[in-house]
Amino acid sequence: MTMMTQQLVPLYEKKYTCAMCEHSFSTKKVRSRFVKVLSFDSDFAPQYADGFENPNLYYINVCPDCGYSFTDDFSNYFPPGAKQVIQEKICSQWVPHNYGEERTIQEAVNTFKLAAYSSMLKKEKHIVTAGLYIRIAWLHRTTENHEQEMRFIKLALKEYTESYSTGDYKGTQVSELRLMYLIGELSRRTGQTQDAVRFFSRVIEKQRQSVEPQIIQLAKDRWQEMRENQAVSGN
Repeated sequence: MTMMTQQLVPLYEKKYTCAMCEHSFSTKKVRSRFVKVLSFDSDFAPQYADGFENPNLYYINVCPDCGYSFTDDFSNYFPPGAKQVIQEKICSQWVPHNYGEERTIQEAVNTFKLAAYSSMLKKEKHIVTAGLYIRIAWLHRTTENHEQEMRFIKLALKEYTESYSTGDYKGTQVSELRLMYLIGELSRRTGQTQDAVRFFSRVIEKQRQSVEPQIIQLAKDRWQEMRENQAVSGN
């Protein structure tokens, strides 16, 4: 009878050890069966079905003891001097706060900002920091805060562009094609039409050797939209 009453809940506890202060803590994550993606926006933002969880809210792990915040994409390596800087800029000013429970969108945004700051001080890869900024933009999109959404799209674009020029995306889950498309799409969203056209063109040029036909198609769709918009505004 007890088995029947133990209903599975969307959130579960996951344990972490803070790489900064070695404090062990647990934080909530979303069970995959409670996530249902209906569609993706043109910058890969997932649209979740009503009544289902948004795992983005629980993407960041925040150490309640020292404030160092990270994701599973962060490396375990700290460059020389990074720990001292994080200690000074984050840990020494941290007022103990537990983000390990259920989170509102605003609390999730706060955790992302902490992680972006940690990432910057730790000199994480640009591709990692870009991923944080774009997710903050997506969270602001869900609350229709257009001004903040655009602010973080611009920050993401800057980091994605740096990642592309330094090549630090290599060996990550983000392929060169996906990265070029994202730079094109974020350029388009911020009104940088020439950059958008240049990067969409690069994506389309690779269609013969590509193993990601859906990204080629996305670039073609955006390219076509831009041409139609130019034709309309030109008339």
